[in-house]
Amino acid sequence: MRKWAWLNLNWVGITIDADRLKPTESGRSFCTDLWVEEQPAARTPLHTHFCTHTLSVVMSSLCVLRTRLPAAMQRRFSLDVSAPLLRTQGYIDGRWVSAASVFPVLDPATGEEIARVSDCGPAEAKQAVDAAYRAFHSWKLRSAKDRSVVLRKWFDLLTLHKEDLARLITFECGKPLQESRGEIAYSASFLEWFSEEARRVYGDVVPSPARDRKILLLKQPTGVASIITPWNFPSAMITRKVGAALAAGCTVVVKPAEDTPLSALALAELAEQAGVPAGVFNVVPCSREKTPSVGQVLCTDPLVAKISFTGSTATGKVLLKMAADTVKKASMELGGHAPFIVFDSADVEMAVSGAMNSKFRNSGQTCVCSNRFLVQSKIHDVFVEKLSRAMDAELVLGHGSEPSTTQGPLINNRAAEKVEAQISDAVSRGAKVLRGGKRLDGSFVQPTLLTDVSTDMICTREETFGPLLPVIRFDTEEEALAIANASNVGLAGYFFSQDVSQIWRVAEALEVGMVGVNEGLLSTPEATFGGVKQSGLGREGSKYGVDEYLEVKYMCFGGLKL
Repeated sequence: MRKWAWLNLNWVGITIDADRLKPTESGRSFCTDLWVEEQPAARTPLHTHFCTHTLSVVMSSLCVLRTRLPAAMQRRFSLDVSAPLLRTQGYIDGRWVSAASVFPVLDPATGEEIARVSDCGPAEAKQAVDAAYRAFHSWKLRSAKDRSVVLRKWFDLLTLHKEDLARLITFECGKPLQESRGEIAYSASFLEWFSEEARRVYGDVVPSPARDRKILLLKQPTGVASIITPWNFPSAMITRKVGAALAAGCTVVVKPAEDTPLSALALAELAEQAGVPAGVFNVVPCSREKTPSVGQVLCTDPLVAKISFTGSTATGKVLLKMAADTVKKASMELGGHAPFIVFDSADVEMAVSGAMNSKFRNSGQTCVCSNRFLVQSKIHDVFVEKLSRAMDAELVLGHGSEPSTTQGPLINNRAAEKVEAQISDAVSRGAKVLRGGKRLDGSFVQPTLLTDVSTDMICTREETFGPLLPVIRFDTEEEALAIANASNVGLAGYFFSQDVSQIWRVAEALEVGMVGVNEGLLSTPEATFGGVKQSGLGREGSKYGVDEYLEVKYMCFGGLKL
């Protein structure tokens, strides 16, 4: 006798067999539900079947997608990742921990459910903090070389599993697979960099004013660090922080974004394989509903000595207020609103290439994406024409796993609605749409080019986080700088010029923490990452990144007979 089980279409990784239909007596529509014939090996919950089993799935020929997507999307996509890396439980004190409930992780390109992850709450967060505190007392005593070796092994494992890790990013974050591969390389590079920096945490011997004493400045790890990361770089934002923390001798509790917990949990699996001791690296995934209570624990618990957060300026301010009562050390990488200036002397082809890289990477969803494009009058029309052609030739919407895709979806409908509202506002105030301008089905938005943009439009005053490129015409260098600096944030800025004197003037005058000169991509582990104004506090990456997790202790060694 055949056994049948009900399966919701939100689950992915299924093999369609339209010839084996089973009618339903329950009234469920074939458009949202499937019946599957259980195979002998199917002994685990069906919602995780895609990582361990192949099921023969029944689907009505009447079943259609709930929303119309780009042409490349009119088929099903499956997440094919090796079982050990597809983790759905929290990771606390070296153990995989289930919570009382779960929350769904969705593919932003299709809206389909790809996994259900343990929904940790304040109790699990407290357990993770306690575990990290216990582990800190032994981890900080490990030699710098020992910590270096562990981080290097972790780097090697990320490199070994780069394809599976990239697919996780594409399916939970939506970015094209080629970009996801780039993120894994970027993510691994921080582990490599900080494995080397672990052995270069130097103190100082300071000349003493007295002959009978020596002055030493020692660098010691801060303690337990709460690491709160965003969804747009779900792997790299963790390793950039955690690599530095572990190199310094700190232990960590990671709270990944609710949209993208799978990458963080895969990192935990590889950390364990690399020999990171229990309690040193903990991951507490949670839903949007439980984020405030989990965040409260991570930012107020007296055992936490340090907070590192990447996200919006508004959220950063809330976390800083919570951390203030116990005076925790804090690093904040917050919102950006990057200007991109093209001067008359610029190499136009180079500027267009820089604009494409800076604006449309991850569909415009990066904190260092250019948001306001300022183009000098003499070169304006040529730049816009060449940029339009480049957009036509290079940008392809679709599911991130399609080889031809260069533009995936935005992370969710709220993100798409924000871009849609900014386009509508700009057009209502006189902007012209040269390319795109429309929201498509789901969270897809056409890459959009606007001209005749003025500084009273919302897109020039607020960070977009989407594929919207507004062009403002300007006449003088002073005018461009005034517009570029008229913001309360200052993370990154870019400009293109062949005038050496102008390059020095503008680079020093831009009120940002990072400047790209004739370059649209500037992130690298060897250099500092961080901003000024309300774009945050502290720096990540580079030799200075470890300092965020260190305290300087002054030791006066007196009574010497010299």
